[in-house]
Amino acid sequence: MLSIIGVAIVQFSDYLKLDSFWQGLVAASAMLGTFCSGFLGGWLTDKVGRRRLFFVGPVLFIVGSIGSLWVESGVSLFILRFLVGMGVGLEYPVAGSLLTEFLPQKNRGPRLAGLTILWFVGAALSYMVGNFILARGGVDAWRWVLASGAVLGALLFLVRIGTPESPRWLVSKGRFNEANRVIKQVYGPSFSVANMPQEVSETKVSLGDMLHSGYGKRMLFVIVFWTAAVVPMFAVYSFAPVVLEALHLKGDWASYGSVAITLLFVVGCIVATRLIDTMGRRPLVIHSFLWSSLALLGLGVFSDGAEVAVLLLFGAYALFIGGAQVLELVYPNELFPTEVRAFAVGIGSSMTRVGSAIGTWLVPMSLASIGIGNTMYAAAGVSFVGLFVSLLLAPETRGMSLEQASSLKR
Repeated sequence: MLSIIGVAIVQFSDYLKLDSFWQGLVAASAMLGTFCSGFLGGWLTDKVGRRRLFFVGPVLFIVGSIGSLWVESGVSLFILRFLVGMGVGLEYPVAGSLLTEFLPQKNRGPRLAGLTILWFVGAALSYMVGNFILARGGVDAWRWVLASGAVLGALLFLVRIGTPESPRWLVSKGRFNEANRVIKQVYGPSFSVANMPQEVSETKVSLGDMLHSGYGKRMLFVIVFWTAAVVPMFAVYSFAPVVLEALHLKGDWASYGSVAITLLFVVGCIVATRLIDTMGRRPLVIHSFLWSSLALLGLGVFSDGAEVAVLLLFGAYALFIGGAQVLELVYPNELFPTEVRAFAVGIGSSMTRVGSAIGTWLVPMSLASIGIGNTMYAAAGVSFVGLFVSLLLAPETRGMSLEQASSLKR
């Protein structure tokens, strides 16, 4: 949904006559939408429930994507991509919290990490479908590339029909009878609220108290590590053909290289998901940042290198950043109690999109002003910040129940 813009950016920039400023702004518009909806969506999810907002994101995907068929200016495309970003911003707190609160302890880490795998699978498919449409769709093919996201939005809407409310959220609001009905519906008639571990009172904080308690430190870690993981990644996705061309990969090298790198992101996430419960969260995020930072550093050093060397370094980055990527939905959902979980995830996703939007907006101007080598050095610097913060603040939640992981008393 977000990455599809990287496929069409060259074509619609030529058609709409966008300069580097507007190319970056349009590419960053979805992240800005994510920023705006993350705060509100997280707060509303904790206030009115997970299920009520579960259908808003797909509707925004459909509207924002189909509208691309009639775009005639950078401003209108910016608005439509902003709507798509708002839908994505809602997905983080709503879908993440809902899944977290239904999953048993032994499946929680891998299943949450699996959401990230699906994201990269979707990105890989979007690149392949997008390139297929561009190759056969004529002058206006970029419109159909951007509009194709509506298909995913419609599918998401349909499969979510019948989803029940989170029993943990219902219990947090004192609605025990409704929670019992949901638990029996999902887990079987022999289960009830009595089988659900209760969060200790010390972890129940108001939204206003969260940043002034021990959760403030956790929020700082989530925001910084998440931002450091997504800023270089979104820059690569939004401008993959442009970045690869700047690294002297053109024609088929750039087109197929973009697809290959995207597939390696998927492989990296799959490997990280397998390691999340054996290696542990903290070692995984530290090693992920360490080796992916070195790969980006290598791209800066060898920015004038051979095509094979560039693709190998990009592939190494895609593989190693998988650890940090899969933890983006694991850490925020594990480290905060039910009362503020969606709000905390919303804050995390919103704040990270500020950096992502700025970074994505700056990419074309950075390539034009300081060159590809220095741009890669800057990306490596962002990744090294993630490594530093993870070394200082990354907690370990492997093998803990949701109540233990979210408690301040461990």
